[in-house]
Amino acid sequence: MTNPASIADTNDNTDSTINYDDNLNNTLDKTLDDDLNYATLTDALEQTVFENFDDGLYIGMMSGTSLDGMDAVLCQFGGEENIQQPLRLLASISQDFPPRLREVLLALCQPNGVQELTPTMGEPSSELDWFGWASKEYAEFASDVVNNLLQQSNTDVESVLAIGCHGQTVRHRPQMGFSLQLLDANIIAERTGISVVSDFRRRDMAVGGQGAPLVPAFHQALFATPDSTRVLLNLGGIANITVLPANANLINANPANDALVNNSPVIGYDTGPANLLLDAWTALHTDKDYDAGGAWAQSGQVVEPLLNQLIEHPFFARTYPKSTGREDFNLAWLQNELQKFDQASAHIRYSSADVQATLTELTAMSTSMQINLFIKANENSSVYVCGGGALNDYLMTRLQAHLPHCTVETTASLGLNPAWVEAVAFAWLARQTLMGETGNLPAVTGASKGVVLGQVCFA
Repeated sequence: MTNPASIADTNDNTDSTINYDDNLNNTLDKTLDDDLNYATLTDALEQTVFENFDDGLYIGMMSGTSLDGMDAVLCQFGGEENIQQPLRLLASISQDFPPRLREVLLALCQPNGVQELTPTMGEPSSELDWFGWASKEYAEFASDVVNNLLQQSNTDVESVLAIGCHGQTVRHRPQMGFSLQLLDANIIAERTGISVVSDFRRRDMAVGGQGAPLVPAFHQALFATPDSTRVLLNLGGIANITVLPANANLINANPANDALVNNSPVIGYDTGPANLLLDAWTALHTDKDYDAGGAWAQSGQVVEPLLNQLIEHPFFARTYPKSTGREDFNLAWLQNELQKFDQASAHIRYSSADVQATLTELTAMSTSMQINLFIKANENSSVYVCGGGALNDYLMTRLQAHLPHCTVETTASLGLNPAWVEAVAFAWLARQTLMGETGNLPAVTGASKGVVLGQVCFA
């Protein structure tokens, strides 16, 4: 798949929680046989990993580190013969987590965090039981999201080849060789009637990778261009970058080719915290869940000594490949840092808005420091931002200030709404799995080779 001249997208997602193409029914030609019942598992696998699954419809789902909700998209990939329109985003939906499920997920993200929960009648009392409870509840909720997407876009279940569902990461320990995504894919397959691809990270880790980030392979397939260096910056709960040098799509256009993958010029890794800390601090000190547009941060002043202390976190100094999550950056860590700062700098007065401004600057500075390693002043370079942070106007302004040698804009300029990029990526990864194609980039994750990611739960 090569870089498109333009990518068909839905209407702007600010209009409603569901967006869909009014002409969707006209585009859904019969891409599958009417009967998807296979006599044996061997028959199913033979049908799954070959060309029959190239051009159909896929659903991608994502709930990130910020836990602000679940995004789902319905999209169609054009295949190798349709390079002018390799992607059509046909419908999208976003739903907030049920409050209790979100509370439990947040608790599970912290070691022994469920000890802070107060179980009601019939609820679990141990961490492992809570994990099982949340796996089921997450899958039930995800199934509702999928069914709502299908209903509101008037899409037949039989038209969708697979759902790519990442699940919810509750523990990511690459240094220990594991990553846990909470999800029961069996429930989604049963409730929706659609096969589900999940558990994307652990196969990469089995060959020595960090299991993250996985989106750079999708970024390369869709966004690389021979004319300029592009950096994709995802500002979710955690910030991560993908560096796509000029000609990257020509040098490494096929992630399934191990020789090319191992020599890939594409670079990608986590750079540090983004919305995770910004949202947590906002929720703690205001009646809002997030700092809309960065207005609250903009009302404050950056506390430079505090910023200098925060940037000393050892993660920022590590070399890539690297990945992180709530294990490294969380509200408890921030509060501990503030306590240390107050003890060492009792003469400095600051407000909660000043801390928000400092956290925003921490994200802008830590991401820009890494991006500037790959940007040359005399080259044509651009940074394209996606994720929830793309809607933070103040953060975008600070990014541009730290990146004077390139333009900073959102992926909307490339034809894909920044809110849906990661969900589309997991639809693409599900397609890679069904076609027997690799989905990781070893140069990005540190894996010893390219591998087919994920496990399939057939409907």
